[in-house]
Amino acid sequence: MNIQWYPGHMTKAKRTMKEYIKLIDLIIELVDARAPLASRNPDIDELGAGKARMILLNKADLANERQNEAWTKWFQEQGYAVVKVNSRSGAGLKQIQGTVREACKEKIERNRRKGIINRPIRAMVAGIPNVGKSTFINSIAGKACTKTGNKPGVTKGNQWIRLNKELELLDTPGILWPKFEDQKVGLYLAFIGSINDNILNQEELAMELLKFLLVNYPEALKERYQIAGEDELGALTQIARIRACLSKGGEFDLPKAAAILLDDFRSGKLGRITLEFPSPKGKV
Repeated sequence: MNIQWYPGHMTKAKRTMKEYIKLIDLIIELVDARAPLASRNPDIDELGAGKARMILLNKADLANERQNEAWTKWFQEQGYAVVKVNSRSGAGLKQIQGTVREACKEKIERNRRKGIINRPIRAMVAGIPNVGKSTFINSIAGKACTKTGNKPGVTKGNQWIRLNKELELLDTPGILWPKFEDQKVGLYLAFIGSINDNILNQEELAMELLKFLLVNYPEALKERYQIAGEDELGALTQIARIRACLSKGGEFDLPKAAAILLDDFRSGKLGRITLEFPSPKGKV
């Protein structure tokens, strides 16, 4: 299953980010805790060279907690400040301000030596589509100050949000990169909903997800759908059977079963599932 998606507005978004980068002190990059590497845009490392960096493991409530801890350690070893958050519920957001100060302590100290005090830290909030940037900003600001949505590409412009006297945030559109060299990246992004479902064959996508789950989380499938011992097609057919997905002719409606599986995974109804695992040697 070959997946590529790069809407035209993303080229403009990247160009605009380059213009703003000189104005900011810190890049706060949101990643999806279920796929922390696949949901990172490698362009952000290039754009943010020389800036303080923070990783927010967003939707951490949907990911395996043991793997959340492993990824936190992994990113810290790469030099990032890291916070696990759930932007929708607000979990973890109280740690943000202190972590920002720690990540920018050298900049704050340089300003102090120059006699510059009480200057707010300016942070760019970056990440791929549908990773939760606008929801994060609204939650931490305590009001709906940015436009949010549950589909990729809602934020199309850039906007500054002053949280308090210590921190200002710049919201940016989600940007992907023009070509996924590793098709696993495209698959994982499709699983978590960061690629427009309208361009995907959901039945094929569900079969790929089942292939992963049957190996790594068979108990989740057994508990939710009474799946045991089937291959991907058998598992999808079982989902259709147990959820009464039938076509007019009485045959199993596999596309409908596929949509149910994907929705159950994305909403956490299958339990806390992580798609990528860090290796103990700091490489994936």
